[in-house]
Amino acid sequence: MSVAPAVTPEPVDLSYLPDPIAPAGRIGLITLATDFNSEDDLRRIIPGDVGLFTTRIENANPVTVENLRTMADDLPRAARTLLPGYGVDVAIFGCTSGTAVNGSDKIEQLIHQGMPGVAVTNPLLASDIALRTIGAQKIAVVTPYIADVTQSVADQLIARGFTVTRLLGFGLDRDLDMTALPPDALLAAALQANSPDADAVFISCTAIRAAEIAERAEKLLGKPVITSNQALIWHALHLMKYDKPVTGFGTLFDHAPQTLS
Repeated sequence: MSVAPAVTPEPVDLSYLPDPIAPAGRIGLITLATDFNSEDDLRRIIPGDVGLFTTRIENANPVTVENLRTMADDLPRAARTLLPGYGVDVAIFGCTSGTAVNGSDKIEQLIHQGMPGVAVTNPLLASDIALRTIGAQKIAVVTPYIADVTQSVADQLIARGFTVTRLLGFGLDRDLDMTALPPDALLAAALQANSPDADAVFISCTAIRAAEIAERAEKLLGKPVITSNQALIWHALHLMKYDKPVTGFGTLFDHAPQTLS
């Protein structure tokens, strides 16, 4: 049996400057184990000099109020896995319905257990700030969820002082089915949900591909359209004090956020 000759490791004899990694900042995404969309959707919106780094929490389909409550328990562990030793500039929770069921404050507290001191946002908080920033008070709402999960999102908006003019849900309870919704179907639903008295249309859920139709919907409706992922990145970039323009995802990116009172 032949024996391979010993090889002595040699240092690489090159002169180079390391490339900067995410030179404009790092966003940490905590998303669901069953999520098929958030990472792709968010990366379409995020500028190239900002990095997105992802971890996932345990959850299970179907998407019900009970399951949404249970998954929050895994948030501290997941937050601890976001670039340990380096950290992120902003941590974002990628679930609108999960925030509606558990509460925005609780989501932030659980993330801070695993990553103290980091700036935190979530789709419901970001969308609240976005709607106030564009001066919207009466909101038409579209979701992919079953009825009681859809109602939980509406209830949170109403509790924050908004009026829901119309509430439409696709009745889906699996993340795969939500992500499989064609963008054109989401566009049609936004047009259907709209009413003359609505100041804006809100399309809820990070699992759906709504951000890509926000700009088209605004042109057809003649009013602002806010989507979960679009609002998340808009708010996260402002928390990072990122000031370069972002285009192609609606007029929201033309505005600086108003502070919630």
